[in-house]
Amino acid sequence: MNRNSNTAVSVGVRTRSLSQSRLRYISQLGVADIFVDHADTAEEPDEFNDRDGTDTIAVGPNQIPSVSELTAARERIEDAGLSFTGIQSLPYSMYGDIMFGRDGTDEALDQITTLIRNLGEADIPVLGYQWNPRSVVPMRTSPVETRGGAEATAFDYDELDDPDELAPGLDRAYTEDEFWENYQYFLETVLPVAEEAGVDLALHPVDPPVLESLGGIPRLFRNVENFEKAMDLVPSDNHGLKLCLGCFSQMGEDVTEVIRRFGERDQIVFIHFRDVVGTVPKFHETFVDTGNFDTAEAVRTLHDVGFDGPVIPDHVPKMEGDDDWRHRARGFTIGYLRGVIETVRSESSRTTQVAETE
Repeated sequence: MNRNSNTAVSVGVRTRSLSQSRLRYISQLGVADIFVDHADTAEEPDEFNDRDGTDTIAVGPNQIPSVSELTAARERIEDAGLSFTGIQSLPYSMYGDIMFGRDGTDEALDQITTLIRNLGEADIPVLGYQWNPRSVVPMRTSPVETRGGAEATAFDYDELDDPDELAPGLDRAYTEDEFWENYQYFLETVLPVAEEAGVDLALHPVDPPVLESLGGIPRLFRNVENFEKAMDLVPSDNHGLKLCLGCFSQMGEDVTEVIRRFGERDQIVFIHFRDVVGTVPKFHETFVDTGNFDTAEAVRTLHDVGFDGPVIPDHVPKMEGDDDWRHRARGFTIGYLRGVIETVRSESSRTTQVAETE
């Protein structure tokens, strides 16, 4: 990916809506990169993002945006002074058959590779994805109140009705070996296309990263070791991580060590910057200036390893007066991250100047 040429960490944002008012607001926040939360044609919007399906890009089974549609969206974003950096994530409706090795796998792969080619032709460099049946297994349980009464999502394993019961729609439990085999087939098919198209694929952790299996479904990307296996399974310069700091924080990992581990290997495509209080099996999300890890130290580590991509607020608490997109909490998070990044950049610049004068 050659992402270590400089240390220009930037702040981006995920958004489903590409309305003029949304783009103006994002531009006013001073961010650079847009990751589009497509309007999935087969699934309901999740609880973590806005439900505005207008002025956006529809992606789903049998509805792959054309090169002209993607180009028009990119130009619309660029007209607002922003960059269409990537698609936030593939919907489960597009990769579910592949993950389970069901009929329809090859048709799904054909559609995903078409999307990758179209992104490349439209000069959109990133496609995020995950290997997580979000619509089958619950990501969160009851919400909680955090600072000032803001509402935050949470997960408590003890609140699950019957974690050993098969997830809806399954007739048997699947093994981890099966899932690894199906995942390898996915990589062997899509990565050569991504390399040819000049598109980077970015893998997100399973969320919540609890247990080896839940509801009969293996949860492959629940730990650092399995991410290393994913990167080594079919080596490619066009494959890396959508490094969700919140997920690794949920795992109980040292987030700065995780950044260093994958950053020094140049395997981080972009960052989901959020945090939680607690670890699996019980945690809740919180504001970016609180939580398990030190935000400034995480940014310093990104700077140290030469990461030069975007960090984006992922899930944010819902503040007083927020809309579905949680525009107030998202604006707070972006401002806080921009301040921390600028502080770290200034610290580094002063250190370099002192060293040069000695």
